Amino acid sequence: QVQLVESGGGSVQPGGSLRLSCVFSGSIFSNYVMAWFRQAPGKQRELVALIAPIGTPMYADSVKDVKGRFTISRDNAKNTVALQMDQLKPEDTAVYYCNANIPRFGSSYWGQGTQVTVSS
Repeated sequence: QVQLVESGGGSVQPGGSLRLSCVFSGSIFSNYVMAWFRQAPGKQRELVALIAPIGTPMYADSVKDVKGRFTISRDNAKNTVALQMDQLKPEDTAVYYCNANIPRFGSSYWGQGTQVTVSS
């Protein structure tokens, strides 16, 4: 059974940085597309970024400015995926979730989430 454990959330002032990390276990990491989603209070969960086992990272067009501020990366040797978040804004405040999925099989697994709060 796939397990995902996130870490790295916290509170930061606007303009600050955080690095989220997700450790994958229970299956073959390199088979999975890895993604970060987020859910703000009262809003639906939304995709932030994803990265295939081998390939160019992709960033959600619906999340304003994310491509210039956030960077998703993965380490297939360490079974980890990270989300480096720079120039954070109050609107980035949300619970961030790690997701592992294999689209052709319909498999999808979630971590427990980590809170990110951006406030002065």
